[in-house]
Amino acid sequence: MPEEKKIIVDEDWKSQVEAEKEALKREAESKQKDKPAAEQGDVGDPPMPPASFDLLLSTLATEAMVALGAFPNPVTGKYQSHPNQAKYLIDMIAVLQEKTKGNLTPSEVHATEGLLHQLRMAYVEATTAYPAGTAQAAGGDSRSAAQPPQ
Repeated sequence: MPEEKKIIVDEDWKSQVEAEKEALKREAESKQKDKPAAEQGDVGDPPMPPASFDLLLSTLATEAMVALGAFPNPVTGKYQSHPNQAKYLIDMIAVLQEKTKGNLTPSEVHATEGLLHQLRMAYVEATTAYPAGTAQAAGGDSRSAAQPPQ
């Protein structure tokens, strides 16, 4: 007849495991506190991509397109036209182009010129597509968030 093994549960073993778990938890919490806020993954303040000229242009261009009513406002979800705001943002990109002249790579120069051309054409189209005084021209666009501009 084979010999049966008895499993001995040691109460000290259980308390030791619990103590180790608690120590690991405290260590993880202290490491998390030592990280800069940008690395902690705070939902209210997510980490940001590295700053770059291309990202700056992209940010301004996206805001301009929202102001032109090409994209829905990310806060309200509605398409709204704000031509003055769009013109201001396009002018800001032009200022960047002028102030960085001679300091950009050829691809950055090409990208800036192309972006300005596209934004200016979108501005002209958006401001001449609706007669002055209409709801669309005044910023009161009645499109829903699910309906892209025509």
